[in-house]
Amino acid sequence: MSSASARRRPGGESRGARTASRLSLPGFFLALPPVLVIALFIGVPVVLALGFSFGFTGGLNSVVAAVGQNVHRATGLVPTFGAYGDVFATDVFWLDLGVTLVVTVVSTVLVLVLAGGIGLYLRLTGGWLARVLSAVAIVPLFIPVVIASWAILTFYSGDGFVRSLLAQFGIEGPTWAYTTTAVIIGSAWTSLPFAVLMITSGLQSVPDALIEAARDAGAGTARIVRTILLPLCAVPVVIAATFTAIGVIGSYTVPYFTGPNSPTMLGVVLTSYFTSYNQPQQSIVMAFVVFAAASGIGALYVWANFRSARREGRV
Repeated sequence: MSSASARRRPGGESRGARTASRLSLPGFFLALPPVLVIALFIGVPVVLALGFSFGFTGGLNSVVAAVGQNVHRATGLVPTFGAYGDVFATDVFWLDLGVTLVVTVVSTVLVLVLAGGIGLYLRLTGGWLARVLSAVAIVPLFIPVVIASWAILTFYSGDGFVRSLLAQFGIEGPTWAYTTTAVIIGSAWTSLPFAVLMITSGLQSVPDALIEAARDAGAGTARIVRTILLPLCAVPVVIAATFTAIGVIGSYTVPYFTGPNSPTMLGVVLTSYFTSYNQPQQSIVMAFVVFAAASGIGALYVWANFRSARREGRV
């Protein structure tokens, strides 16, 4: 019996391989349309923009090269780094880059602290107050960013609500309109809903048995949070952090409405270079700087997904 099974096994494996091959072909054609759409409308423009930043102004880049100012052209197949030199040689760019990174880091930390606090309060305490806090934190999800930015601007302006309220008590309130502080507040406010949803769901998925066992062993709330909740919720926290940071680092509306003219975030600066200064090559260089920073942040998201898949035994 065993020898007969051994003789049949190679044929069975080949038939299984042929069946898998036949099943994979329809799956390939089903996945092909979205892949082609992404390649056509995202991949091709990215490659063209990268080539244009290095001075390859022919083909589909010829029109923007003809109307743009201060365009550096490559010599044959030899790229030029003139546009990168124009951008990196200015002190204003480094100030704008510093502001962009500071706003991204501070806003992300602020969002994680607020979302983590709401999620922990809801997980450990519960009650109507925790549910109200979680519901209020989701409100910015349903408010357009333009409306939220304008509201923040008027709220913290020189004659806004904060200064008017404090003036009733003889206190000179701060004016945060058109400052980096207003950009941080607006970025954190608009990014909070997703982080709350992600972190809260991660904390709610922690089994009650682990928390009760820790309490029976004499562990306090701080120890339960440090040794049980945070380690088991690490992946959702990393995902929330990466999505928040990527959203803030490339934002335009919030810093445009609430921030200062200079220094400001690169999302506003590169738009000005493209539209107001008519220097598309330099604006693309700034866009790739933002893209490089976002790619570094996105590596954390890939690591978090890989860790989650490895823990579940999928890799």
